Order: sequence, then C-alpha cells, then structure tokens
Amino acid sequence: MGDHFKTDIGQLQQFLTNLERCVDELNEARSALDHVRADQIGTPRLDEACDKFQDEWKYGSEKTKELIDEIKEGVKANKKGYEEVEEALEKALKQIAEKSTSGGDGGGK
Repeated sequence: MGDHFKTDIGQLQQFLTNLERCVDELNEARSALDHVRADQIGTPRLDEACDKFQDEWKYGSEKTKELIDEIKEGVKANKKGYEEVEEALEKALKQIAEKSTSGGDGGGK
C-alpha cells in the first residue's frame, strides 16, 4: 500500500499558496467592480442588471472565499499531520540506527 500512496509536503504548501492567491484574485476582482456604479452605465434596465450582478457577485465571491478558507484549514491540518509523522519516523529510524551502531543491549534476555 505504501508504494501507491505518497504525499509531497512541498506540493501541499504550493496548493495552500495557490488557494491564497485565488482568494486574493477574487478580492481584487470584486474591489475593481466596487467603484463602478450602475448609474454610470446607461439605460435603467442595464443599470438594474448591473446592480443585481454586483450583489450576486459579492455574495458568490464571499461564499467562495469561505469555502476556500475551509479547504485551506483542512490542507494545513493534513500537512501538519504528515510533517509530524515524518519527524517521528525520522526520529525512530535514527534511534534504531544509533542502537545498531552502538551495540545496543545486544538483544539478549
């Protein structure tokens, strides 16, 4: 099973970075639209459609940000777990190596 499942902690960090970039880009897009007022665009019908779009875009981008934040927290927790397992495994292997090179207790009873 171990041959088929591998976790690259660096890739998890890159994924977190990409998620953070997505949130930043969503915020930038929303703030770029904030200064555009519907009454600057044209007809009343178009103005109303733009206002509706602004409201829906804001709601949708806020919900998307919330979901991305939840995913980020989950990935962070998984990354930390993998790091802890790697550290514990490294420590255990070092202890085994030290015992085998120092003669240990000889393994006798």
